[in-house]
Amino acid sequence: MITVTEATANAGALKRLSDEGVSIWLDDLSRRRIESGDLAGLVAAGNIVGVTTNPSIFQAAIGSGEGYEEQLADLAVRGVTVDEAVRMLTTADVRAAADVLRPVYDATGGRDGRVSIEVDPRLAHDTAATVAEARQLAWLVDRPNVMIKIPATKAGLPAITEVIGAGISVNVTLIFSLERYREVMDAYIAGLEKAQAAGLDLSAIHSVASFFVSRVDSEIDKRLTLLGTDEALALKGRAALANARLAYEAYEQVFAGPRWQALGGARANRQRPLWASTGVKDPAYKDTLYVDELVAPGTVNTMPEATLNAVADHGDVQGDTVTGGYAQARADLAAVERLGISYDEVVRQLEDEGVAKFEVAWQDLLDAVTKSLNSKGVDA
Repeated sequence: MITVTEATANAGALKRLSDEGVSIWLDDLSRRRIESGDLAGLVAAGNIVGVTTNPSIFQAAIGSGEGYEEQLADLAVRGVTVDEAVRMLTTADVRAAADVLRPVYDATGGRDGRVSIEVDPRLAHDTAATVAEARQLAWLVDRPNVMIKIPATKAGLPAITEVIGAGISVNVTLIFSLERYREVMDAYIAGLEKAQAAGLDLSAIHSVASFFVSRVDSEIDKRLTLLGTDEALALKGRAALANARLAYEAYEQVFAGPRWQALGGARANRQRPLWASTGVKDPAYKDTLYVDELVAPGTVNTMPEATLNAVADHGDVQGDTVTGGYAQARADLAAVERLGISYDEVVRQLEDEGVAKFEVAWQDLLDAVTKSLNSKGVDA
């Protein structure tokens, strides 16, 4: 677990990141981190201003059992189903983390101080069930600084509109393609328009769009390696950054358009791009690559513990590394396409795999909780 000392060892780099308009969120949560005071220490140090979770994170935390024994015993005595038990466990952690981050939320007018919790990934292709789950999670957590994570599947897009229209803040997750990202921004704006028509306060509604980074390099690099030519190998490690930079260009365009202007005048908040999957998977690349090279105002970078440690130790923040690179980004993606690697095929595969991986992690979590409940004499 990261310590306050580690997180502030290179406070200059982290402060520069914040000064450039990047909000640093921690992509990790566990009851041990909350109860030990570690999360509070990181927040007090001024570096961490948000927390994201996903099914894999909860599977690792709750699967360990550490800190969850008493609540698991209570749930077992009550004879709850495993699905209810998982929701009670996860929402308790998110509620506690939201309380830790509440001062940040208040100080930033709701921009930061956020804690995200994901709808059941098994509902990713069911719009109505996703909306119902999002409403239930918002009610269960019952904190103004919670964000409900909805995957950017085709079925997720109308769910985003409905949930935003109900005044619930949303973290849209599993975005890989530029086309889908534009659809996500459109869904958000449509949701704000519904909220405005219902007379809701638009200034209280926030959203981030989680654009995944490292997985794009992992898949495209694999294909470039198989080609093995000098031209192909020279493109390794460039596609993910190019994709993210062009996403930021799309963000600038959409939130400067006439449709947005009417909402902005009603005090609506832009949906910020959030760089997700920022842990470097190829050891040949610098471990802070997806932080150092994706610095731009109005963004969020959610980092796993190892990446945050690396940035704290040797991050190299040299100002905006996004907005001047659009032409090169387009050239890099075009060069990959010319080699016969289909961008559309890659991003479609990554979305499918992303949903599947979260479903597996969710099932592993259900299995671990079932085992715990059964060990206490309850048939889950």
